[in-house]
Amino acid sequence: MATPIPDPNPSPAAFRIHDLPEQDRPRERLLEQGAEALSNAELLAIFINTGTKGENAIQIGQRLLKEFKNLRGIARRTAKELADVHGLGPAKACHIAAAFELGRRAAREEIRLQKMDTPDTIYAYLGEEMSHLGFETVRILLVNTRMELIHDEVIFQGSLNESVAHPREIMRCALVHRAHAFVLAHNHPSGDPSPSDADRTFTRRIRDAAQTMKIDLLDHLIIGAPRAGRQAYFSFRESGML
Repeated sequence: MATPIPDPNPSPAAFRIHDLPEQDRPRERLLEQGAEALSNAELLAIFINTGTKGENAIQIGQRLLKEFKNLRGIARRTAKELADVHGLGPAKACHIAAAFELGRRAAREEIRLQKMDTPDTIYAYLGEEMSHLGFETVRILLVNTRMELIHDEVIFQGSLNESVAHPREIMRCALVHRAHAFVLAHNHPSGDPSPSDADRTFTRRIRDAAQTMKIDLLDHLIIGAPRAGRQAYFSFRESGML
């Protein structure tokens, strides 16, 4: 049998990252130039590590970005959802999910030391995490008399377009932690933070319950997604509805 002749011009898909010149490999470039020098696909490749037949780790990263539109789309997927993507599997999916979660936690650490008394600060603390969720979540932030955060809790997780949190559960949380005041926040997975009629009714019910218990409802934020020409959140306080 004749010996196969190597293809002198193999397709890019045939290259493994190991076959690239050392100065072009993501890990080596990160060490020499810093993480900011890498493309999104190359950063993903660091966590993917190894490719599959006909596709290296960078190309898998490029496919993920194309399939899920952007990094935000990838970040919104759970580890289980990512594990089903061809070329990933449980271990690589966990690496990617953990990387996004570490980024979100790092962004929140410094912000949580600030006073939670403005919509911008509240959004800076919650926005990155909640805007990526594919289902509605109701969150409560409890503060002391100095407006410092003393407790942060998810009160309810709902469906794609609906969340239901009873005022009783919200007020119970505020009372248990002896909060001076609290902020409510929930997200709209559609990305549009405009309040619905249900959102308005819900906010009035919580305001009335808080007044009865003599605990201040500082604000209710609806968190959407950043987009040109549209604010990423809606503040009931800022809009004069509280």
